[in-house]
Amino acid sequence: MSASSICPTDYTLGLLALTLLLVLLASLARRKGGVGDNLPPGPSPLPLIGNLHQLDLKRLHWSLMQLSEKYGSVFSVAIGPQKAVVLAGYDTVKDAIVDHADQFAGRPHIPIFDDYSFRSGITFNDGKQWQDTRKFVMSRLRDFGMGKKSFEDKIAEEVNLLVNILESYKGQPFETAHIVNSAVSNIICSIIFGQRFDYEDELFISLTTLMDEITRLAGTAPIHLYNSYPFLGFLIPGRRKIIENRDKMHAIFNDFFKAAKETLSENSIHSFSEALIMKYQQESRGQDSELEKRDMLVTITDLFAGGTETTSTTVCWGLLLMMKYPEIQQNVQEEIDQVIGAGRCPRVEDRKRMPYTDAVIHEIQRFANILPLNLPHSTTVDVHFRGYFIPKGRKSAIVTLSGLYVIPGSWQCG
Repeated sequence: MSASSICPTDYTLGLLALTLLLVLLASLARRKGGVGDNLPPGPSPLPLIGNLHQLDLKRLHWSLMQLSEKYGSVFSVAIGPQKAVVLAGYDTVKDAIVDHADQFAGRPHIPIFDDYSFRSGITFNDGKQWQDTRKFVMSRLRDFGMGKKSFEDKIAEEVNLLVNILESYKGQPFETAHIVNSAVSNIICSIIFGQRFDYEDELFISLTTLMDEITRLAGTAPIHLYNSYPFLGFLIPGRRKIIENRDKMHAIFNDFFKAAKETLSENSIHSFSEALIMKYQQESRGQDSELEKRDMLVTITDLFAGGTETTSTTVCWGLLLMMKYPEIQQNVQEEIDQVIGAGRCPRVEDRKRMPYTDAVIHEIQRFANILPLNLPHSTTVDVHFRGYFIPKGRKSAIVTLSGLYVIPGSWQCG
């Protein structure tokens, strides 16, 4: 029996053509969004790849900003098979995130964030669990000084140590990122663990290095590709490295938890980590489950990352821009001399008397744009927004993007 009689060529080609036609028709139907969906306009996606041929995954935020110039402040785009709605411009973003905050308060399923956080903690979580955890975190952070004068004292103490280290170089060149990162991280560590670390402490360096690498990898093109095509995860080294770094950080934090438990006393809570341990012990009636331990580790990791990465990167950008624009640096210095003078550290109440310095700080934040693809959100209900429809659900997400918000949708393309 010949091979052609077993698998006729004409039949095979016909079946392949029919399959491709069905995929194309399904893609076109989904692009239209269905009757009454009224999805926003945007570039026509291709089957399977969506608009990837029109997007630069290395600079995804710039690609979307350019599309907004053509399609307006609300438009659709497909990042691979994942449909997205982009909200561009201050008025549109404020309308969604501030004026309709409850409707846009969810978290979507983004593969790399689900891998990283197990949908626990306070950063990549939503629903009642997130509300309860966030309420506890905010309450206990205030108990340990966040937003109070005692917290300013911690910052002032760390700044004095940082200045001494900078002066020790006696005008010689040195690498600033590690020093600034360590100083900023020590502020949140003093609250989380009740202690600060020497800048050359190996464990401390390991923690900040692991977090830096996670942050860098999360915005790379291969990770964007993985978020669109999760089945490709085994081919993407960056995904494996993020998970590996997460596990190493959790192991370090777990050692802190073990040490804290040995001296833990309900009548003497000295750090946020001790308060968190007490919370889970009371809620579980002494049963230390693996799930509860994981939740604690993710929560501590979220706080460590949130209190370290963004602030330290902004400060480094500030140092760079002050060197690049010495005339601006001089104006800031003059205002500091006039309002604060020598011999004391700045305080929050000084801000209202330092409009120039305040404006420079805001401009540094705008210019640096350190998180062009911000944390994703999702709609908690079906939303009709500015004449368009955005479906409810965790696959329907909102992501801050250089003044834009991106909403990956729950409908597929191709």
